[in-house]
Amino acid sequence: MDPREHDAQVEELACELRARLLAQAREPGLGPEAVEDRIRAIVDREAAVLDPETREALRARVTAQALGLGPLDALMHDAAVDEILVSGTRPVWVERHGRLARTDRAFASETELRGAIERLLAPAGRRVDEAEPLCDARLPDGSRVNVVLPPLAVDGPIVTIRRFRRRGLGADDLVRLGTWTPALRGLLETAVGARLNLLVCGGTGSGKTTTLGALSEFVPADERVVTIEDTAELRLRPGHVVRLEARPASVEGRGEVTIRRLVRNALRMRPDRIVVGEVRGGEALDMLAAMATGHDGSLSTVHAGSPEEALRRLETLALMAGDGPPHAAVRAQVADAIDLVVHQARMADGARRVVAVSEVVRVAGGAATRELYALRDGRPLLRPARDGRVAARLAATAE
Repeated sequence: MDPREHDAQVEELACELRARLLAQAREPGLGPEAVEDRIRAIVDREAAVLDPETREALRARVTAQALGLGPLDALMHDAAVDEILVSGTRPVWVERHGRLARTDRAFASETELRGAIERLLAPAGRRVDEAEPLCDARLPDGSRVNVVLPPLAVDGPIVTIRRFRRRGLGADDLVRLGTWTPALRGLLETAVGARLNLLVCGGTGSGKTTTLGALSEFVPADERVVTIEDTAELRLRPGHVVRLEARPASVEGRGEVTIRRLVRNALRMRPDRIVVGEVRGGEALDMLAAMATGHDGSLSTVHAGSPEEALRRLETLALMAGDGPPHAAVRAQVADAIDLVVHQARMADGARRVVAVSEVVRVAGGAATRELYALRDGRPLLRPARDGRVAARLAATAE
């Protein structure tokens, strides 16, 4: 039998038997091994007319539904997959090498999908339901998952999984991949070594966190680094690293620990450098104060489309604290705190690249940027060449 026909037959049988088999196999109190034994017995009884190969494939499929993540199991073990995108019972999409691709995998029903969501979140001690339809969690392997349930998700539950790479990309890897140029690597190594405060900006999925991790390579091993993240995903090089992670409120609405509170607490932990994975709110004010008052060499990221926009974004976020200095003082603090802004983007060919580097200078109105490196190719910035690749090159622009 053609392998594709065999797989289709197994899937069809699994769909027919799934609900009945799972209802019989999922007896309260049964452990995983007992559930597997129960499924094997049920499949042998209910599908005795099938050949052994098909019966075993059916058993594996139903076991995946009962104990695993069903259609997501294979994708979670595919090293080339960076993100997994589930939209209800429609085909699952994945990102590989910066490009989205539709797969032939899908959940057979919303009930099956919700069961997979429960099993996905259980190890993280999180749950999601109609009363609290949004959830962010970190999986045991370090992957990050976001779940949105109806009625917020109109077409069924939405699951977004950002995969965790067990080995983070280092500076040499980013040069090899074209994210950095050799000259840029030298500049960034010098900047980190000189304890300049660096801000990495860019859009979602542009590789900001990867660049932040690679920059940590240049931090001396004898310095104490405190990292603060909403969901821990930074993989800094071995050294004196202390990792802090924010905590959302419980179902009862208690126990929340915010990024801002962690930044304030980090100042009492004798840090040489503070690394804030991403600045999203009022913690920007505390981070700027720390950078401007002795914690040189600190690093962070922010969502912004250019170095100039990154500085304005920092000002806005700092003002969100609501209990800080006036706007003019915040502007001055941004100019005092940030030394260098690295702008990273995902190109039209899927590659992540640094597209600009600017130093921050103080002017009468607060902070301004002076471009040091920018993409130059004579064509619109992100337009791919005939072979589908973006040919723009990063070149020095300042005297």
